[in-house]
Amino acid sequence: MSETRTAPVQDAERSRSTTRNALIVFALLWAVQLVTLVAALSGIAQADVAIHFRTTEIAWFTLMTLLTGTFFLPFAVKAAALFGKKRVLLVATGLGLVGDLVAALATDYRTLLIGRGIAGIYAATMPLAYAITRDVFPRRWVGLATGIMAGGVGLVAFGAPFLSGWLLDDYGFRGVLWFMAISTAVGFVLVAVLVPESPVRERGGRMDWLGGILLGGGVTMLVYAVGRGSHWGWSSGRFFSYVAGALVTLIAFVLVERRVAEPLFPVSMTRRRSVWSVLLATSIAAGSLSAVGVVVQLLVLMPQIPTISEGLGWSGKHNAVVSSPISATIILAAVGTGYLARRVDARILLGTGSALTVLGYGIGTQLHHGAADIIEMGLIAGLGTGIVMAIVPIMIIEVVTPEEQALANGAQTLGQGVAQIVVSQLAFVVMAQDGAVLKGTQFYLDAGFTNGLWLVVGCCALGTLLVLLIPRAKRLDEAEVGQAA
Repeated sequence: MSETRTAPVQDAERSRSTTRNALIVFALLWAVQLVTLVAALSGIAQADVAIHFRTTEIAWFTLMTLLTGTFFLPFAVKAAALFGKKRVLLVATGLGLVGDLVAALATDYRTLLIGRGIAGIYAATMPLAYAITRDVFPRRWVGLATGIMAGGVGLVAFGAPFLSGWLLDDYGFRGVLWFMAISTAVGFVLVAVLVPESPVRERGGRMDWLGGILLGGGVTMLVYAVGRGSHWGWSSGRFFSYVAGALVTLIAFVLVERRVAEPLFPVSMTRRRSVWSVLLATSIAAGSLSAVGVVVQLLVLMPQIPTISEGLGWSGKHNAVVSSPISATIILAAVGTGYLARRVDARILLGTGSALTVLGYGIGTQLHHGAADIIEMGLIAGLGTGIVMAIVPIMIIEVVTPEEQALANGAQTLGQGVAQIVVSQLAFVVMAQDGAVLKGTQFYLDAGFTNGLWLVVGCCALGTLLVLLIPRAKRLDEAEVGQAA
């Protein structure tokens, strides 16, 4: 009798554990991919916003979130190490919700930008969500959970065009802004209810305010300069003054961190070859892939105008249909990478993924004139994209201690964001060399799209080569994970 009762109890506990882990993955997946979804919806809605508010400064609609997110990210990851990842995750999500509400209710463009700026603080949730997986899952769940969270980018790529088309057609840009607010509110509730707090903390630490201001300020100045470079002129004195100011500020940050008792990013961590080489390679590889949408989306959505524009002229819905198999490939590759990471050297996976993106977009430089060409390019590059996006957070887990996890994720997110902005702006400049302006709008010829894709190929190739700098580290199956479990 006792044996008969014990088995069902054990089975029920095992079932509850699996269900609970799945719910935690779902909550963290929502937090990670909401950042990507909001970015996608913002890009699609910006034309309607520009027309409604009659502004020529529409670039700030997305740039404001990048600026504030960049500045506050160092403080967020340090606070997570001191006070708990879940607690800071909830604060960042709550502030993001406030910003979303301000933007949705805005009656003038300046107020809208203020709201978007406050909402940018939500960007800190991505590295924190990845960091918390190490602490709250059993070892066998860490790779799978990370792969699923990274693979969610495929879900966003699949659903965002359909979703944005429906919202804009039926509710206008206000519908998009309110959808952002509702989604952020749901994310706050999911994290509050489902995600446990991490027990991994820095003992007796305190906030490095000076280091955070110098790092956030320096990177923000650099991001601002790159974002305004095409407007000011890449050889203008203003552009170089901002870049010089950013470099001086970042050098001051390094000097301060060497002397402060409790640095924002421990020097011992960033000096290790295993850490800085992973941060460098993953930032270039993933940042380049994050920027490729600048070229591909303009290629497929820009109209065909003789001698002016040689885009494919697709509708948003047609683009969604064509890209759906590509999105599915990204999801499958990311989830599969989560399984493989326990058995295969992460350097091989990162190098393979980056090489596939080089091959895919390299083919695309010559073949990008129809749906079949885009699918061929996208399936190969999508397979590589899924691998790269999934292996990046896993490689961070493999080379840092649990106490360093949030800080290392934050450093990688900063590096990836800067790489994304730089590659995106360079793509605009390269494509504009073969294009024309008509009624205030920049259009691009086929040579411009080709050169833009070559730029992406070159940056992805650089990310592939940087893998050679990474020394062998512990595999995910050997890393210290699952403290809370």
